[in-house]
Amino acid sequence: MKNLKDILFPAGKRHWKGSRAARIALRTAHLLGVSLLFGGHWFGLPKAELAPWLYLAAVSGAGLIALELYSGFDWLLQLAGGLVLLKLAVLLFIPAFWEERVALLVLAMVIGSAGSHMPGTLRHFYYIPPPGRRE
Repeated sequence: MKNLKDILFPAGKRHWKGSRAARIALRTAHLLGVSLLFGGHWFGLPKAELAPWLYLAAVSGAGLIALELYSGFDWLLQLAGGLVLLKLAVLLFIPAFWEERVALLVLAMVIGSAGSHMPGTLRHFYYIPPPGRRE
């Protein structure tokens, strides 16, 4: 029987047959939702008109995180996962600093873009070594 460490941090990445297609579909939906949400805020659309794009961005983002965590929780200990957590932290400030929402959305988009396009050696760099592994 496997222990929790082996389940959360498998020796190799877990994949399933449709994971690549799911990742592409979720990333496409996420880009669509985020871009329309940002544009709506930029042009001052009412909150009610922004809600569908907020939901699309949130659900697709949660799906992308779920796919990464299914592969292994060590993603959270890598720079890529850490940047996603930082991006989520920035987004959590929006309700408290509503007048600065466009600047906060820009910051979140810059973090996301940098994280997605940095070299793999940086993206997969462990800022905290996973259990049972020394860096």
